[in-house]
Parts: sequence; C-alpha cells; structure tokens
Amino acid sequence: MAVEKKIGGYICTGCGIGDRLDTDQLENIANREGRIAYAKQHNFLCSEAGVKMIQDDLESGEANHLMIAACSRRSKTEAFNFGAQVPMTRANLREGVIWIRPDTDEAKETTQEMADDYIRMACAEVKQMTAAKPSDEQGLNKSILVVGGGITGMTAAIEAAKAGYPASIVEKTGALGGAVAGFSKVVPDHSPYIEPVDSGIEAMLAEIEASPHITVYLNSTVAKTSGAPGRFSVDIATESGSISNAEFGAIVQATGFTPYDANQLVEMSYSQSPDIMTQIELEALVKAADSGDLKRPSDGKVIESAVFVQCAGQRSKKKNELDYCSGHCCNTSIKQAMYFQQHNGDVATTILFTDLRTPGANGEDFYRSAQERGITFRKGEVIGIADDLTVTFQDLILAEQDTLQPDLVVLATGMVANSGVNIEDANKKSDDDDADADADDSDVVAKVSVESILNLDYRQGSDVPQLVNGFTDSHFICFPYETRRTGIYTAGPVRRPMDAAQAKTDAMGATMKAIQAAENAGSGMAAHPRSGDLSFPTFRAEGCTQCKRCTVECPFGAIDENEKGYPQFNESRCRRCGTCMGACPVRVISFENYNIQTVGQQIKAADVPDEFEEKPRILVMACENDAYPALDMAAATGKAQYSEFARVVPVRCLGSVSTIWIIDALSEGYDGIILMGCKKGADYQCHFVKGSEMAHYRMAKIGDTLEQMAMEQERVAVHEVAITDIERAPALINEMAEVIERIGLSPNKF
Repeated sequence: MAVEKKIGGYICTGCGIGDRLDTDQLENIANREGRIAYAKQHNFLCSEAGVKMIQDDLESGEANHLMIAACSRRSKTEAFNFGAQVPMTRANLREGVIWIRPDTDEAKETTQEMADDYIRMACAEVKQMTAAKPSDEQGLNKSILVVGGGITGMTAAIEAAKAGYPASIVEKTGALGGAVAGFSKVVPDHSPYIEPVDSGIEAMLAEIEASPHITVYLNSTVAKTSGAPGRFSVDIATESGSISNAEFGAIVQATGFTPYDANQLVEMSYSQSPDIMTQIELEALVKAADSGDLKRPSDGKVIESAVFVQCAGQRSKKKNELDYCSGHCCNTSIKQAMYFQQHNGDVATTILFTDLRTPGANGEDFYRSAQERGITFRKGEVIGIADDLTVTFQDLILAEQDTLQPDLVVLATGMVANSGVNIEDANKKSDDDDADADADDSDVVAKVSVESILNLDYRQGSDVPQLVNGFTDSHFICFPYETRRTGIYTAGPVRRPMDAAQAKTDAMGATMKAIQAAENAGSGMAAHPRSGDLSFPTFRAEGCTQCKRCTVECPFGAIDENEKGYPQFNESRCRRCGTCMGACPVRVISFENYNIQTVGQQIKAADVPDEFEEKPRILVMACENDAYPALDMAAATGKAQYSEFARVVPVRCLGSVSTIWIIDALSEGYDGIILMGCKKGADYQCHFVKGSEMAHYRMAKIGDTLEQMAMEQERVAVHEVAITDIERAPALINEMAEVIERIGLSPNKF
C-alpha cells in the first residue's frame, strides 16, 4: 500500500537570506503553487533547534518528505541528514541566488524571481520522489580478497585484518614479498632520509603468518570471479589443478609490475654484456654479495666505477619503449649508488640523467645526502653503450659529447603494469589481425602479454579496464583506487608507477575503499561517489523495447539481460549515475529519488515569462560532482556573478540527461540550455567515467531537433567543466545570456 506523501517545507532566513529575499512570499509560493503540506521559516535552520524542528515533524508523522530552502545541497550535509529513506530536496537560495546576484535595488526584482523559481522547482522535484529502500540483493560479507602478494598486497591484507576484516591473499608464485623481497634495501620512508633502509618484508611476513585473520594461497591464481560487491564468488586455482571457491565482500588487485624488457634497447648493448644490467638485476647482485665486495658478473673484478643511465627506454616515443616516467627510478639509482660505497668503499659512481625526479617527502633530502657522499650527477643524454662498456653521451650542460668507461653500467628501465587483459585491445584484436603488416606503428609502446588476472564474468571483459599505458583505470583526483568494476580496487604499481613506500600507502587507501564497498553493499547502499544512496534503477517491462542501450552504455557493467531479453539490474554493481536512464529512448528506467519526472517537473515548474516581458530563461544542467560545486565556489568567493535569468538544475551525471528534458525545455519556451559536465577523453575527470562522453554524443544529435523546431543551434551548448573552474563556469552562463541577447528570444514563447 502506497504511503501518503506529506511534504514539509522549511525556509531558512539566516546567512542573509531573510535580508535579501521576501521569505513570506517564498512560503506562500511553496504552499499555494508548490502545494506541499506546509512551509515553515526558521532564522537558523541548520542549528540544533532548527534541525530538531524538522526531526520532530518527521517523528510525529507530520512530514515524510522534505523541501529545505537554504544553502546549497553541498553544504550542511551532516546537519540535514535525516536518513537515506527520507526523500529530500534542497532549494539553493544562498549560493544559487543571493551570493551570485548584486545587492542593489535594480537587481532586487529578478533576484526574488530566481528564489521564487527555485522554491517551485524544489517542490516539484520532491513530489516525484518516493522513499528508497534496500533491495533484496544485499548481504554483509566482511572478507576482503587481495590478488597479489607483493608489498602492496601484503600491506592491504594486514591493514584489513587489523580493521577486523578477514583477508585472503592469492599469490601466483611460491612466496610472498614480490619484487621488494629481492631488494637489498629500499629508499628511506622516514626521517632523516639519508641512506637506504630495511624493506620490512620479513616483519610483514611474520605478521601475516601470526594473524588468524589472513589466509594465504601460494602458487595460485584466480580462475573465475563472479557476483558483485558483498557477494563476489571467486574460484581459486592452484598449480596442481585443484580449485576451491570462496566468497568475498570486496577485492583489492595488487598485481604489481613486470620489469621492462631491456633486450629491446639495442643501442644500450644490454644483451651484449653481463656487465650491463637493470636496476632489478643489480638488487639481486647486491643481495647475493651480502656484506662482501660487489664484483662484476663477467670476470669477478671488484667494481671500482659504475654509471647509472636514467630513463633507459622510458619517456620515449620510440617504438616498443615507454612514453611515461616510472617515478621511482631516480631515487632507486641514488640508493644503488650508495650500495657501492657501503660495500666497496671509494667507488666512482655517476648518475646520467636528462631530468632528475625525486618525488615524495624523502626525495630532496635523499638527493642531497647522495651529493654529500660524492656521488656524481651529470645532466646528459646517452647516445649509446659499446660492448666494452664505453658510455657515449651528450653533456647537456657543456653542450659537448663525452664518454665514460666504468666497470658496470646500470639501466633504469622502468615498470610495465601487470594489469591483465585490456578490454580495448581485446575488442580491436580482430581489426589488428586484418591490419596492413606495413602500417606505421611508431607510436606503439611496450606491452606485456599476460593472461587474465581476475577472470571476471562481466560481458565487458575479463579484467578491469586500463588506461592508455596499461595501468588500471583509476583517476588520481576524482576516484583514486576505484575501477569501473564496483567493489574492485587497485593499488600499487598496477595503478601507476611508484616506489615501495608509496605502494604501502596506496594499499592502505585501496583497503579502506574496499571495506567501505563491502559495508555499503551489506546495507544496500551505493558506492562512491553516491555513497549512502539506497535507490537503484528499476524499469517498466511493458514499455521496454529491448533496445539494449542501457546494457551497452552502463560504464560499470551493472546491467545484463535476462532470458527474455529485458534488462537485469545488478544493484550492488550500480553506482547510481543514471546513465542507463539517460540512454533509454522510451523513458522506462527510473530511481526512487531521481527519474525523468524529478528533473522534468523542475523544468516545467519554473516560471517562463512570455516574449513581451523580455526576460529570457536559461536552463543550466550541472553535474553535481564538478560543475555544480564550481558554481557554488564561484558564489562563495563573493566576486562571481552570473545571469539572473539562469535556472540551475543539478544532475547526477551528464550521462543521465535525457534528450526529452532538452526537448521539453525548448517547448516550454526556454531560450537557451547549457549542459556542464566533467572532462571527457583519455584523461577524463568524470566520476562516472563515460557519462560526460555519452552526453556529448547524444547532444551532437540534438541539432536535428533544433532544426525541426526552427531554432538556432547556439541555443544548446555542452561544456566540459572542472571543479576548479570557478571563474569559467559562471562565465559560460553569461556567454549564453549574450548569445540569447544577440539571436533573440525563443520563438516558442507563449
């Protein structure tokens, strides 16, 4: 039985709202036009007394839906948190009205009109909301699967166990520790940052062995991963062929890196001499020597001089080389130059670099320590290395060619992510098979051919998506550690190049996200960025045309088809972005608190003056993760102003924008429409990955509609806006106002 909607409206008069606006008029509009149960005013709504007033009304049953007219929905989120099951909307009167309009007599009328409209729009929105409740899919599973037993994976398992979440490590080799286990020392991660320190691997191994909450699978791989957050079902295969199954709440992928193949560096003569080695190989040499002298492999001669070649096969556009910096290499060469001094005493060590990079808190101090120890740094670009170890290079300071002939040459060759199968590579495989063998492939970077790591049963591919250089898809600003596979988080060098200290920190972050995902799944809540949202998509089967657009366009693999060809939503995988809703041509997909009507009715509720009033209306649909915050921050500066004719509607993602909203707005007489979403492309910043890209694709086709309506193309604009665009975002609105002034009001005014 449907529960009667009782909408309580609450208007704050604090923060200057009551001084700038006629709040009695706002209350009257909410009651008469918004037709809500009641509207109340309070001079400090986010105060303890104001919040208690709202809470009392909820508990007494006087209200079960809320319309709060105060500050932005991004402000005072803790104060106005009445539970995920209470439908609520926020009318932005502070940042969205009084802070972006001048406090003058001339502006008073249009400022009040803005506020009036936001009250109408908020009332219309909340009427279309229903109380969200968890689906029947969720179940709390606190176990965390860690794939990879290097320093990243070990740290993840230890941190999970400490937090009370059992962890299982799946490691393909016969021992834990990964690459770092083969290191003699590591770059210092604590003060005074002056010399190499112990890796701590042995202590970590002892901690794992002693923990009753950590299970280790050695010589094992993941044969299959199915399910979703809170109920991942994983088949773990051993090298003997036996398979066991376990269930997990979330997954951390910490599969590390594969060293770049130095055999591809012909000019470095790597394959021609055992005395030309990589940084990884030098670590093995040092560890084998223990406390004795370091001797070169070819003849056992005690090493008296060594040259370190930075960026060997890195930061290069050459075929089969890496076009990125592996981050750790400069600090690693400094560390290894210190090895020679510790083992052999007075050794001439030279580090040849084009750009020296020592990131992290330790970097500068560690570099200075190396200088004080007499390690030589020369800015030079290596031209080639001869079989007799003669290193020819161009001195970039003296602008002349020079040579060195050391006893040993060490190449800083960098990291290649061990990420598994790349979805895009797999999709292009058939095209590649048919490609011209003589085609120009000069831009191809080094690849490591590996089998699938996670063996996901997703229709989109067996591993998490990758970025252009093979590292797992994870944005360092918007969503570090997260992937497009909800509940699966990546950490360490599989995510980006990094050293051991950074990998440990990375593991801690990924583990925290994994724990959050498991807990949210257990409560039926969404993962980041809408953490806590109980709603999930549903659809009307009788209206579905089985076009599969929702299935294909979902960035997170949350939708499959059932045996009848209808969409089958996977609630735990869903991020609640609404991309499926925007994709649906027949508008049958919706969320309890966000749907075609919650936005559509807002658009229709705003007052659109007729042509004789000469007051245009500009609809701004702003992404809630970047564009909307940018507008809020612009208002908070007190310097930015934008057109009084704009009406801003926050949307979860531009991917959720339905073309019907655009058509309805144009039909209602709106003069211009602006869509503001995140940056798209290879270096995207969209929290929902593909949403902004999909919106641009859809809006590219809106021109036909405009032509049919005899309207100018300029009336609809789509912009990429970053959260930092606090000057540009308001400027885009003002630019549209200028366009409308130039081309005239909409012909659809009535």
